[in-house]
Amino acid sequence: MSISKIEKERFIKFSIVGISGTIIDFGIFNLLLYMRLSSIYASTISFIIAVINNYYWNRNWTYPESKIHPIATQLIKFSSVSLAGLLIRTKLYKFIEQPCINITEGMLSENILLSAEVVGKNISLAFVIIIVLSWNYLANRFWTYNDIS
Repeated sequence: MSISKIEKERFIKFSIVGISGTIIDFGIFNLLLYMRLSSIYASTISFIIAVINNYYWNRNWTYPESKIHPIATQLIKFSSVSLAGLLIRTKLYKFIEQPCINITEGMLSENILLSAEVVGKNISLAFVIIIVLSWNYLANRFWTYNDIS
């Protein structure tokens, strides 16, 4: 099965939007960690802000033709997908955070700039972002933006 040129362009745009959301996600997550917020709260807040960024850019740039639909309906669908993604992310993050910290403690010397705890938390966040990105793309493409050809 061949993927159309338009769908390839959408995927590239979706990926660029995802990269911007990831940068926002990691930036806010680390800022909140620096401010001594718990990693679960920091992860949740950074995720919500990244989702708002991603919704705006996907509606206006990746799928501009979707603007014919009322924003409320689309936002409810997008938010529902994102909420499910947040639940997946939070549960998975909580499950892998300590093992990732433990692994990095054994691998990093004490002379580096970042602690094993910070590196482990960021590795955990990177892993869950990849999983949730896959979920969000598929769910939004086939539900939120299902009528876009």
